[in-house]
Amino acid sequence: MFNAILLDKNEDGSTRAQLTQLDDAQLPADGDVTVRVDYSTINFKDGLAITGKSPVVRKWPMVPGIDGAGEVIESSHPDWKPGDAFVLNGWGVGEVHPGCLAQRARLKGDWLIRLPQNMSARSAMAIGTAGYTAMLCVMALQDHGIRPDSGEILVTGASGGVGSVAVALLAAAGYRVVASTGKLGESDYLQALGAAEVIDRAQLSAPGKPLQKERWAGVVDSVGSHTLVNALAQTRYGGAVAACGLAQGLDLPGSVAPFILRGVSLLGIDSVMAPRARRERAWQRLAAELKPALLDRITSEIPLAEALDRAPDIIAGKIRGRLVVNVNR
Repeated sequence: MFNAILLDKNEDGSTRAQLTQLDDAQLPADGDVTVRVDYSTINFKDGLAITGKSPVVRKWPMVPGIDGAGEVIESSHPDWKPGDAFVLNGWGVGEVHPGCLAQRARLKGDWLIRLPQNMSARSAMAIGTAGYTAMLCVMALQDHGIRPDSGEILVTGASGGVGSVAVALLAAAGYRVVASTGKLGESDYLQALGAAEVIDRAQLSAPGKPLQKERWAGVVDSVGSHTLVNALAQTRYGGAVAACGLAQGLDLPGSVAPFILRGVSLLGIDSVMAPRARRERAWQRLAAELKPALLDRITSEIPLAEALDRAPDIIAGKIRGRLVVNVNR
């Protein structure tokens, strides 16, 4: 038997989330690697699944948890053997395939990547999908040719998981980072991560003109909606915006003007189905570029049961940085 969070539907269609015990017979058959999960985390998508605020879960009952790190127990996959340390992000886990907010999971070996040698399972989950997505955004901007001398980089939703890691990575690489947040009380925190300036998200969150004063060489946006539109309208000629989130909304109520008059590029960032080679590149860079002391600054650890109580907080934007879930506590 092992501990797990299990989601199911009530008669009225609402989501029921509980901490319970499962056994190996309840693990899915469509997996070729059985793992011991040491740490997981709560991402925005996990918060949506646990609270039922959005139809994230498409198969019931479901163990949530789109991230996991730990050790392989059994494997029929040629790339994995017992004792191998792994990291998992995405691939529909926690949505259509039981996830990692549990002490054990059965997964597909093709979904796993090896834990970098100089990284612990806890550190990997302090990064999680949020930090891995932040690195994908940084990589996209750099692949587009945005360099530290290109100009300022805007990071929206900066005190959240994606934003915190993005600020830290960009600042460490020599960029001048401007952090946008709805929590100006977190200014000291963001400046400690490397932000050169902190601005109120209200400057970006309301409807604005199709073209505005050029400022940003690049943008990492995890907010969407009017915030993304305004960021595009303020991006300099030839600049780029890496879009990876929808905290403000799914809509894009804007104009094509930045694209056709300033040559701005909108770079869509998907972390769920990203190819393995890109994942491995991102994780190797995270291991090399994200300092452990800085990672500790953005991380809080909670036991498995507490994930149920904290899920609404992440949806409400009350969480600073990252929540690591110790599934064995």
